[in-house]
Amino acid sequence: MTDEAFHLSPLDVRRWDFGAKAFRGYDEKKIEDFRAQVADELERLTRLNQDLEAKARGFHEQLRAFRERDKALNDALVSAQQLRAEMREQAEREAQLILREARAEGERQVEAAKVEIRRLQGELTALEKARLTYVSQLRALVERHLAELNATESPKPPATPGRSSGESDAVEPRAHVKTPAWLESLVKE
Repeated sequence: MTDEAFHLSPLDVRRWDFGAKAFRGYDEKKIEDFRAQVADELERLTRLNQDLEAKARGFHEQLRAFRERDKALNDALVSAQQLRAEMREQAEREAQLILREARAEGERQVEAAKVEIRRLQGELTALEKARLTYVSQLRALVERHLAELNATESPKPPATPGRSSGESDAVEPRAHVKTPAWLESLVKE
């Protein structure tokens, strides 16, 4: 009965026929009781076996689901690590780009400032030349006016004997006419 091909079910035990009754054979009642007990035990063991097989199938399903989840989690972890590496690389590229743009903008601003400085220096030079020209022209004008003032304030000296009429009658400033200090400072510059 240990042959794997031979399976005894509870129904087989209940219907088993022992053949013809012998004269002094076994007690039929005890055999029937034993058959019932064996059938009950086989039924219990069959149910237990079916329950265990169902649980085993459930556990195998759970194991398969856990393995799939584990694989999905591992895939997600790998993807997250790749994404993190890609994001880091992208951030570094963007930082380098921002630095290059900032340097270029700084260089443009420095160059623009240099151009503005050169322009302002040119304007300053032109203004200084214009100031010097103005001061020079003002000095000449003031000297002319001063000479005219001096000429108008001093009486003409009488013609001195011995001078010919062709000699210059230069106007000499009078000693008592004092030139204002502000006018003197303009003439001296």
